Amino acid sequence: MNRKKLHDIAFYIHRYIGLVVGLIVVLIGLTGSLLVFKPEIEHSIVTQKFGHVVPGKEFISIDVVMEIIKKAIAPQPDLKIGSIILPKDPTSFYHVRLWDSKDKMTQMFINPYTGKVMGWLKEDFNIMQVTLRLHYQLLAGQPGLILIGITGLLLFILTITGVILWPGWRKLIAGFKIKWNAHPKRVNFDIHKVIGIIVFAFLCLTSITGFCLNFYEQSVAAIYAVTFTPKPPELASKPIPGRSPLPLSQILKKADAALPNTKTTYIGIPDGSEGVIRVGKKQAHETSHLGESEISLDMYTGEVLRVFDSRSLALGDRIITSFSPLHFGTFWGLASRILYVFVGLATSILFVTGLVMWWYRRRVNTTTPTKTL
Repeated sequence: MNRKKLHDIAFYIHRYIGLVVGLIVVLIGLTGSLLVFKPEIEHSIVTQKFGHVVPGKEFISIDVVMEIIKKAIAPQPDLKIGSIILPKDPTSFYHVRLWDSKDKMTQMFINPYTGKVMGWLKEDFNIMQVTLRLHYQLLAGQPGLILIGITGLLLFILTITGVILWPGWRKLIAGFKIKWNAHPKRVNFDIHKVIGIIVFAFLCLTSITGFCLNFYEQSVAAIYAVTFTPKPPELASKPIPGRSPLPLSQILKKADAALPNTKTTYIGIPDGSEGVIRVGKKQAHETSHLGESEISLDMYTGEVLRVFDSRSLALGDRIITSFSPLHFGTFWGLASRILYVFVGLATSILFVTGLVMWWYRRRVNTTTPTKTL
């Protein structure tokens, strides 16, 4: 295929994908820019709504926290404990995620020093949770999840075709130059090409990881197959007649012994008698908010069933673990998170400038007089 034919094909693919999914991409980009700092924004919302945590001498034990949770949700049997996120610093709170039968999340916040329930947040009244669902499923459940996943793949194709069309391949300086004193049509085109090439790599990362996250089961299966990585076996606790699950304090001690010198970030509470307890761990090199390592344990014996250590993963698991930091922009810490805010905003600029280019071309085509024979 010669260069002109490749250029023409890329042009039409780029134009029509942009017209079809452009508005959805803008919505994804704007909500994504807001979600980059979701943990900090949520913390601010909680403190403004329920008050600040005043540091005390020491945290109450995780066993006491569990009893507080059970007592608080006893009048609401529809709620099940999903996870407990531990305080990240002396001014943070225990953050409990509860789920109902309709897969709606309720959040409960507990003062780590006094054990007082600071307050509750229902999912529909939490602006950041609404923004998250808007981002990955358009508040439309499974159909929205599929649509956004497909949009992620189309955005990836849109980004690749945009790079093919980039004029910098012919002359590098032309690809990064904006002629501000030129005709508005040219200025618009220059802005589009420069912004596009600057955010190219990051849009590729966010779009393809977004596709993989929305089609997670299929993506994981494909990655394991392509990389020849064995699929981890299903885990289960073995109920012991007459024995209750171990206290969480004992579970955490066994988790600490399995992966020492790490910070515990969350505890995943199983739903059912054969579920396993998941203990999230964050190591010094990990950039995700809750870390990228995890230990799975039998809830009755505390036996360590699996250690997911980000330092020694198989290729397939390394790729899958990279989804979160690449999609949410945590791979360079604060610097990449700030960068991702601008990447999300750039989708709006690219859509508007692309729409203007389409309008100019359409205007020329409709105003050009037809030649008569």
